[in-house]
Amino acid sequence: MAPKKAKKRADGAGSNVFSMFEQARIQEFKEAFTIMDQNRDGFIDKNDLRDTFAALGRLNVKQEEIDEMLKEAPGPINFTIFLTMFGEKLKGADPEETILNAFKVFDPEGKGSLKKDFVTDMLTTQADRFSPEEVMLEYGTDVCSVPSRCRGKPGLQQPGSHHHAW
Repeated sequence: MAPKKAKKRADGAGSNVFSMFEQARIQEFKEAFTIMDQNRDGFIDKNDLRDTFAALGRLNVKQEEIDEMLKEAPGPINFTIFLTMFGEKLKGADPEETILNAFKVFDPEGKGSLKKDFVTDMLTTQADRFSPEEVMLEYGTDVCSVPSRCRGKPGLQQPGSHHHAW
């Protein structure tokens, strides 16, 4: 009986989750779920996650990382749980239109790419300013695009002009 209860809890865990999203958005999540459910058993498990990472070119994912991801779910990850988890992650997030408008500030010509120097300048001079080290961590490189902020910092190199496609 215990497994039946656990399954029932997993199935009904987010009964109102379908009201959180528009039908088109639910369909997008369903497509993503179907892609991730590599073995087509209706659940996303550790093998599905590993296969999904591999399909995305990330081959050396640690088992601990996959285990941590699976621990976020209250039970086996069927589509309802998957949708519930995304709903929880997106709660309080800005609507897609707001995020796209924010990117337009960095890409006013709508070319689909951002100038790294400009983004770096914004990150280091506006609002909650990033340090050169934080910029390096964000880009995953040993480059600081704002020369005035790089002077005297060991390990920071002066850049050329860089673009980063998002």
